[in-house]
Amino acid sequence: MSSNPVAETVASLMPGAQAELAELVAFRSVADFDQYPRSESEGAANWVADALRAEGFQDVALLDTPDGTQSVYGFLPGPEGAKTVLLYAHYDVQPPLDEAAWTTPPFELTERDGRWYGRGAADCKGGFIMHLLALRALKANGGVPVGVKVIVEGSEEQGTGGLERYAEQHPELLTADTIVIGDVGNFRLGLPTVTSTLRGMTLVRVQIDTLEGNLHSGQFGGAAPDALGALIRVLDSLRAEDGSTTIDGLTGDARWEGLQYEEEAFRKDAKVLDGVELIGSGTVADRIWARPAVTVLGIDCPPVVGATPSVQAGARALVSLRVPPGVDAVEASKLLQAHLEARTPWGARVSTEQIGQGQPFRADTSSPAYTAMAEAMAVAYPGEEMQSAGQGGSIPLCNTLASLYPHAEILLIGLSEPQAQIHAVNESVSPDELERLSVTEALFLQKYAAS
Repeated sequence: MSSNPVAETVASLMPGAQAELAELVAFRSVADFDQYPRSESEGAANWVADALRAEGFQDVALLDTPDGTQSVYGFLPGPEGAKTVLLYAHYDVQPPLDEAAWTTPPFELTERDGRWYGRGAADCKGGFIMHLLALRALKANGGVPVGVKVIVEGSEEQGTGGLERYAEQHPELLTADTIVIGDVGNFRLGLPTVTSTLRGMTLVRVQIDTLEGNLHSGQFGGAAPDALGALIRVLDSLRAEDGSTTIDGLTGDARWEGLQYEEEAFRKDAKVLDGVELIGSGTVADRIWARPAVTVLGIDCPPVVGATPSVQAGARALVSLRVPPGVDAVEASKLLQAHLEARTPWGARVSTEQIGQGQPFRADTSSPAYTAMAEAMAVAYPGEEMQSAGQGGSIPLCNTLASLYPHAEILLIGLSEPQAQIHAVNESVSPDELERLSVTEALFLQKYAAS
């Protein structure tokens, strides 16, 4: 990286950042208190609050949100008349899945092959460390030129909407001129990227019942309606022969204009097995950023081990639908539920229940904040220009903030590039990426303040 004073300061802070991230990763802060102790999340929240106090933040508070978790807030005043920037991250993490499958323990930050491994290292505890590094670098080089609000969520991965509802109840709390969401990632390692769109999501549970109780498949099979078989047919109807999502009444032919995702690169990033085809039509970018995508997340049915020769009386599934920008998630959810109910065969009883939802998001990339971000990225990533990409995932809070603060500019950056393998085993963060994005954020705040 160049000899920019901000870059030099961030480089000097990296050993301490590694130690801090190790402390934060050690908290098993999964916001599912049936699986992990609430004390782990509370410990992480207090760690974040203490870190903000140490940086001189005022009004630091643990906010009790309606879903039973805590978000951490703090405010760092800027010069008189300065703009205010809200920085977002979350300290809660996905469960580690199979801990035995990790090469090193998931809650022990471990350096290996030039990366730091641990659950939350990239998504999104590393995002909070990124914010700290940027602010520290500014303090060492003339001071922080804007007012800064920080909000660190405690249940983003659960999708239970605690912070969204809290923000709606206290709309004055997070008001800002610009919002930086530090919870996405570069398109690929070393390519500076802002995320300009997010797909929304709806979760629907479908239950199918056919019999009062299970029946012997030899005595009744062939005439008795099998609820599991009916469910399989319904779920199969959600996809065309090529794997494209097909929900009655929901269009799926939008195109992505801009940065493209080459198929071979996608196959490598997604670790698709040799000989297995990708699904859907159009470009990869069309499929993952511009079009709806249905996924069956789970099915309640007998496991293979211990299964008996029975016709199943009931079965249910949890279905996720990713909703692209330009499509209303509420309407998409209604169409999904109507499709499931209409496609259920044999007169079987079917019920559907929506259990989660978030709207898609599209940013205004022509704003002054994006110009400042592009200039900052050009310094932090010499020889590279800022790219604008989509993101297939959802951050429902973005839409809440856009609705509450329609004049605020919202930018999405972060550490979750493909090699980070967020939500999977062996999640990791690139320290080089952490360093460059911390420099980016610091320079952005300087340039934005002067714009």
